[in-house]
Amino acid sequence: MEETQEQKYLWWHEGIIYQIYPRSFQDSDNDGVGDLKGIISRLDYLKWMGITAVWISPIYPSPMADFGYDIADYRGIHPLFGTMEDFDELLNEVHQRGMKLILDLVPNHTSNQHPWFLESRSSKDNPKRDWYIWEDPKEDGSEPNNWLSVFGGSGWEWDEQTQQYYYHAFLVEQPDLNWRNPEVQQAMFDVMRFWLDKGVDGFRVDVMWHMIKDKHLRDNPPNPDYQEHMATYEKLVPAYSTDQPEIHEIVAKMRAVMDEYEERMMIGEIYLPVHRLVTYYGTDNNGAHLPFNFMLVNQDWNASTLSLHINEYEGALPPGGWPNWVIGNHDQPRITSRVGYSQAKVAAMLLLTLRGTPTMYYGDEIGMRDVPIPLDEVQDPQGLNMPDKDLSRDPARTPMQWDGSENAGFSEAKPWLRLPDNFRRVNVDVQREDPYSMLSFYRRLIQLRQQEPALHVGYYVPAPTKGTIISFQRIHKEQKFLVLLNLSHRPSLFRPEHASYAGKIVLATDPEREGRQVEKNISLSGDEGIIVRLN
Repeated sequence: MEETQEQKYLWWHEGIIYQIYPRSFQDSDNDGVGDLKGIISRLDYLKWMGITAVWISPIYPSPMADFGYDIADYRGIHPLFGTMEDFDELLNEVHQRGMKLILDLVPNHTSNQHPWFLESRSSKDNPKRDWYIWEDPKEDGSEPNNWLSVFGGSGWEWDEQTQQYYYHAFLVEQPDLNWRNPEVQQAMFDVMRFWLDKGVDGFRVDVMWHMIKDKHLRDNPPNPDYQEHMATYEKLVPAYSTDQPEIHEIVAKMRAVMDEYEERMMIGEIYLPVHRLVTYYGTDNNGAHLPFNFMLVNQDWNASTLSLHINEYEGALPPGGWPNWVIGNHDQPRITSRVGYSQAKVAAMLLLTLRGTPTMYYGDEIGMRDVPIPLDEVQDPQGLNMPDKDLSRDPARTPMQWDGSENAGFSEAKPWLRLPDNFRRVNVDVQREDPYSMLSFYRRLIQLRQQEPALHVGYYVPAPTKGTIISFQRIHKEQKFLVLLNLSHRPSLFRPEHASYAGKIVLATDPEREGRQVEKNISLSGDEGIIVRLN
């Protein structure tokens, strides 16, 4: 239980990551789409809030079939976002403020416009043919197997010219690379080194668990739990198209590239059950530094369910494996839309007090909600390909709401996605001045977390109770904090099962309670969270 004295904490252990969806953060050239210069102009805001690391979704040249996750050049910047000079300036400005910059790396697939794929597709004997997954049809002319695309339909696309199919786990425009090919591995490691040489501090690796497929291309089994409202991809269990044992060797090689440099960090995007997720830390922690933990995104918002899963995750972490938490991202409904405005403060307190690195999503700190996008304005391919299932990710990607001016201060042009009707009330400017706002709450919470070692590197101890409250301690040396979070809208009583706690409330969702002493049974209002400094 005790912390080891020689534990060395690195920047990602102690810090807070903030995800920016660059199309939607700030537009500097008034074309309706956010860009790098726009991000630079808002860095002081992030510094003011207490953010220590910025992760930017893809900014590379791309036909934008999947908004940048279909990359045509891994070593460039899309003109929509600016130039390589703009990127260098961004990196420099981030570092000047004592923050870190994390880039999105998309190694599973390229754009079908990438020079590698154009070569691969040109003929069966092209040297790059084996850089992608090409297969003959079955004897009856049908597809090599039953694998599906995450974005709807088959995972196989017929190529008339070379009379073979290629595999794409996502869009037809996103052919999967063949990571069993050493040349592919080397090419991608060189891409990593290109950005690391520039001084980038880390990568968030897109769909890491997809990168290797079953060698024998066996059919995926049917999903017995499939229901009509689910994405068509979920009709099958991706037993053979994802999370293959050989992936860990690849991740270890990627980690070895990171380790050629000082204090660089790799996050893996992995949607898997906890016991499979933690294998991505690697043998002896030679894998991803932070395999993304989406538990707070995927589980029901319920105290007993979440407490159980938090403890299960803590218990499953390998020795030396550092935890991480996230409550939203560009692929998921916003936290305020999922749990409601009053619970969003409780969610923020949970995110920023659990042991491990928290990742915030832009706009959550002002309580931005999913914005309804009319059908004729939908842009997201996931929404367009399955129009009857309401799976568009656009509602969580709308422009940042900065102020009450036209288009919320995001752009002077018509934004690429619409804003909500209430942006003049819900924006950074209004909330900065209001001590009771969501933004003020986030900022105070971040300040407390960052100044108290118990809250950013201390260990986690459950404080078991019954009912609708999540309760735990964070402990570092002599420092002890008790965190109590009521996940219901009704009053609830914290009745500790084994111990008695006494101390002073140092932060609360309702600031009026701060400074009060509490002990033994502690009552909470509905939607209330408190942090108690224990005596």
